[in-house]
Formats: sequence, C-alpha cells, structure tokens
Amino acid sequence: MGSNTRDIRIWVALGVVYVVWGSTYLAIRVAIETLPPLISGGLRFVVASAVLGAVVAARGKLRMTRREFAGAAVVGVLLLLGGNGLVAVAEQHITSGLAALLVASVPLWLVLFRTVFRDRPRGLTLLGVLIGFGGVAGISLSSGGGSGSALGVAIVLFGSLCWSSGSFMTGRIPMPRDPFAASVVEMAVGGVGMLAVGFGLGERMTLSEVSGRSWLALAYLVVLGSLVAFTSYVWLLGHAPISLVSTYAYVNPVVAVFLGMIVLNESVTAGMLIAGAVIVVGVALVVSTERRNRNAARADAAQPVDAGPKEAVADRNASLAAGSPIETRAPSAPNGRTATP
Repeated sequence: MGSNTRDIRIWVALGVVYVVWGSTYLAIRVAIETLPPLISGGLRFVVASAVLGAVVAARGKLRMTRREFAGAAVVGVLLLLGGNGLVAVAEQHITSGLAALLVASVPLWLVLFRTVFRDRPRGLTLLGVLIGFGGVAGISLSSGGGSGSALGVAIVLFGSLCWSSGSFMTGRIPMPRDPFAASVVEMAVGGVGMLAVGFGLGERMTLSEVSGRSWLALAYLVVLGSLVAFTSYVWLLGHAPISLVSTYAYVNPVVAVFLGMIVLNESVTAGMLIAGAVIVVGVALVVSTERRNRNAARADAAQPVDAGPKEAVADRNASLAAGSPIETRAPSAPNGRTATP
C-alpha cells in the first residue's frame, strides 16, 4: 500500500472524512426537524444503496453467495437500523454534539466484546476503556449537563451497542469480499428495515410539511455522508498509513460538537466538554495501543514463526476498534469494519 503523506490527495480525502462525517450528526438533527427520524434514515440509505449499487454492478463487482448476502444483511440491520436509526431517534431528545460524543464510545464497546470472547486486550487498551467509559458515565449521569434528556442518552448508548455488535460480527461471519458490494446490501437492508419499523411505529411523512432545509440535509447525508465521504475513506485505506486514517475516530466528535454549537446554537457546558474530552482520550489510547499491537504482530509474522489465531483476531479487531460510528462498511482489512452516522 502506498503511504506517501506528501500526496495532497491524502489530505483532501482526510479533510472530507473529518468534516463530512463529523457533520452528519448536525445534518441528521436538521433533517428530523420536519422529517420522521426512521423514515428519513430509511430514505437516505435506500437511495444511497441504489446509486452505489448501480456503480458496483456496472463494474461487475456485485457478486456474492447467499451466505455472504445474509451476513451483510444482518450487519446492515445492526449498524443502520439499530445504530444509525437510534441515533436519529435520540437526536429528538439530545443535541447533535452530545450524540456524537456518546457514539464515540463504540471502540470501547468493541474491546469489551473482545474480552467477553476471550481475546484479552493489553493493559493499556483496558486502561483506555476505563478512561473512556468514565467519560461516558460522566455525561450519562448528568444527561449531558443539560444538553439532553436521560431518555435520549439511553437511546444513543443502546444504538452504539447495536453498532458495536454489528462491527464485531463483521469479521466473524461470511461477508462479500468487495467492500462496496457489502455496503450496497447493508444500506439496502438497513434502509428498508428503518422504513418498515418507522411506518410500523406510526411515523408518517406529509410532503407539504417538510421544509426545504430538511430536504437539503437529507440530500447532504445521501450524497456527501453515504457516498463521497465513504469513497474517500476506502481510498485512504489503500493510500495512507492507517495511523493517520484512524485519527478520524476522535476528530469527528470534536467537529460535531463545534458545528452543533456554531450552526444550531446548541448548548455546550463545561462538564460536557470535560467528559467528552475524557471519552476522546480513552478512545485515542485504545486506537493507538491496538495499532501498535497490530504492527508488532505483523513484525512477528515476518519472522519464521507462524502467527497464532489470537494474533490474527487482534489484528482484525484493531481495525474494528479504529471505527467511528456511524456510516457504512469501510474495511481496513478485507472484512474489517468501521463507520460514522
């Protein structure tokens, strides 16, 4: 893989990932001002999957077995219906900045899943988890310091747990080899699921009541959030060091808080900023530690000694732990998983 950081295209693509994925929380908040949260999310991903699917099919890459399709479908339900859908629902009760800070805890949940499945992380990784969840607890107990309700906090945390479950499963079940083909299935199934649940729960959309501002936000989420930024991220994985690419996991929440404060006048308290900073520090420690462990495992693999299954799992999960909630499947390995709203 090329990793020349002097290439201006790398910094342009990274800037797109930083700003666009960081701004999706704001765009979701604007979209649901006059659009139902689940229906708007369903429309977003169904349209995005149709556009991406046409491109992938034209390239002859939309091929997969039934088991791979089923695997991508399950992941799509967890990531998009359970993860993204609940974030949209939660943003009816909490600010977009607070949602972004809580969603930043996804890499911490992934480490806990690894621990449960007996892939024990290193001490520094666990320290990062403890620090990060300390920040989550600080925000949750204070309901964001007045930036949202306890219900909204609970919903977004459950959504983060759903996202983490889908991310964790990605490397353990059959998935399409092509990341874009997998994303087409995930977005299509997740989008249809959001529409079905939304209508089932009584959500309705009256076109005459939808503002132009909400339509623009939805278009932004489809074109820039689900297509442009995602494509930029996949390109970065093939052209930039993962140590640089993974920084978006803790830049996105900062961008989200700043944009929510500037554009929507969202309240940001000192307590929220402190707890948010603690979460970001914990996530940064987890991501950086896992990255070093992965690089060490690769160096060992270069020696005349076979890497064991534990090292293989650690390498795969290091890629997963670098993920930032919540977009759609973007691998750092053939079946890696990461994302943002």
